[in-house]
Amino acid sequence: MCGFSFAVFLSAFMLLPTAPLRILSLGGSSLAAGSFLGLLTYASALTAPLTGALADRVGRRRTLVVCGLTLVVFAAAYAVAARPALLLVMVLMQGIFWSGLLSGSAAYITGVIPESRRAEGIGYWGLSTMLAIAVAPNVGLWLYERGWWLVCASACLLNLVMAGIAFSLKEQPRAEVGQPFLTRRLLEWRVLVTSLTLFLYSFGYGSITSFVALYTRANGVTPPGLYFTALALVVLATRPLVVPLADRFGHLAVLLPCFVLMPIGLGVLAWSGSRVALLLSAVVFGCGFGSAYPVFAAYVTRKVEPLRRGAAFGAILAAFDIGIGTGSIAAGWLVGHSGFRAAYATAAVLAALALPYFLWIERRLLDRPAVARAA
Repeated sequence: MCGFSFAVFLSAFMLLPTAPLRILSLGGSSLAAGSFLGLLTYASALTAPLTGALADRVGRRRTLVVCGLTLVVFAAAYAVAARPALLLVMVLMQGIFWSGLLSGSAAYITGVIPESRRAEGIGYWGLSTMLAIAVAPNVGLWLYERGWWLVCASACLLNLVMAGIAFSLKEQPRAEVGQPFLTRRLLEWRVLVTSLTLFLYSFGYGSITSFVALYTRANGVTPPGLYFTALALVVLATRPLVVPLADRFGHLAVLLPCFVLMPIGLGVLAWSGSRVALLLSAVVFGCGFGSAYPVFAAYVTRKVEPLRRGAAFGAILAAFDIGIGTGSIAAGWLVGHSGFRAAYATAAVLAALALPYFLWIERRLLDRPAVARAA
């Protein structure tokens, strides 16, 4: 599963920083450039609760294989698309399969990890994602300088590897086989409302993913992938040390400080785009962002029935991806009208609201007894 996730995010994060450059080179606007990631994540967010529940029903392994093969087709299509609008239409469709990939794999991994070490296990699994993010942007930008088609061809190959790994996995038990699909229990509403916490801080991550490379170039800092690399290295260094503490001392003891660090890191980014400020922001934001998601996911999935983890992760991903998509699109508009600093200042303010919102909603929803504890 670590190999699977590494291939998934290596492929994606070669495309995400380079696709805006491709759109701009084809005559698209900064808003259109930011919309590439935005549309991907919106499509993923809106369909994740459904594709996650579908993965529980049809089988998580089968979902991963089908989605992986479909992404091969999209990567090939990007290579020949010659209009910004066509790229945006295709990425909108790709988001549906992206949501199945993410919710299915997250549900699969929680079926492997024991509950008593779930935060630690999810944290280790997520390191493969961060390792891919550490190298993918620079690899993608290096390939882009030699041709957009080379970026797309590499993504095709990685998606084939991803589908092959998924094919080798063992299938897990399926939920509610033979029962109606469209029922009240289709969505995990309690998880979805609680996960709006993720929306508030992932807004900033969306603005970083789409525009920090351009922000770096605008300030004359090299290499353009510096922030991505520093962020990923910080996560790789801190997550193995911090996340296991959640299983030992309680999830909230780790989660709440993370909610404090992220707005500070985004505030530094809004303050200055110098090399020192970029590195400082990556360190502070990375310390919070790197540990927040696995601890949050481990905490919330304790409240969900084991065979409905796909639906639960669909709800989590919906909130997380809407935040990334909104951040990307809003940052594109703000950068075009008010500059980079205004975009990151807005992200910092929203991230600062994550802590009070979580404390408010957690008492009203997650303090209730769990429906069924996972074995």
